[in-house]
Amino acid sequence: SGLDPAGPYFEGTPPEVRLDPSDANFVDIIHTNAAHFPAIGLGMYNTTGHLDFYPNGGSVMPGCTDLTPEMKHNDFEAKIADATVIGTCHHSRSHEFYFESILYPSGYLGYPCETYKSFKSGDCFPCPKEGCPMMGHYADRFPAKLKRLNQKYFLNTAADPPFASWRQKVFIKLSGVKKTRGDINLIFHDTEGNRKEYEIASGALSEDEVYTKYLDVEINPKNTKKIEFLWNKTIFTLLWARLGAEIVNIIHGED
Repeated sequence: SGLDPAGPYFEGTPPEVRLDPSDANFVDIIHTNAAHFPAIGLGMYNTTGHLDFYPNGGSVMPGCTDLTPEMKHNDFEAKIADATVIGTCHHSRSHEFYFESILYPSGYLGYPCETYKSFKSGDCFPCPKEGCPMMGHYADRFPAKLKRLNQKYFLNTAADPPFASWRQKVFIKLSGVKKTRGDINLIFHDTEGNRKEYEIASGALSEDEVYTKYLDVEINPKNTKKIEFLWNKTIFTLLWARLGAEIVNIIHGED
């Protein structure tokens, strides 16, 4: 298991001098600080295993980018800060993800996709019929683990431990009024009393439109107790209109 294998001096080198799929029966990689020049990164960007996982795109990890703001007085200092204090945070996420994946075996599902942009837009959801592998400790349980070289697998994680998240596709159709302004949120509750709120739409709302959003929810679907629909009406709206959900459809896996 390669935990953000080093990029400087290794990127683009022959397989004989770096980690590659021939080094073991099965090689899985977690890329967390990969970057192409002139961007500064400590990890390797190119695929270098049987299964290459790129959480959050593989370069910048949530929860790391708000560190040491006082160091960023200009663009040059920002790059130096990212490469040292902050870069180390991105780089270290690889082993933190691996540790947490042992306890959360379903929370790190990687989707095969060409680019992170396509993944974020939902082009690679749901998983293909052969399934998706789990990043981290349970990657070797993927039946097709040796069949696809140079395939990138993308997923998003949370900013804080345990970092696990479950991708879900949400459809909402509204009813009640023709048009109004405000925002629509969903609140996920689990059996342990945890709650997470996610925005689905904001601004002009219409009952003629179906709102679709891909969410990376930090509440395990197996432990979800309740999902709450919440409409926040814009302040100073003259019409105290009622607005509700006619249809709410949430897809995760086969559910």
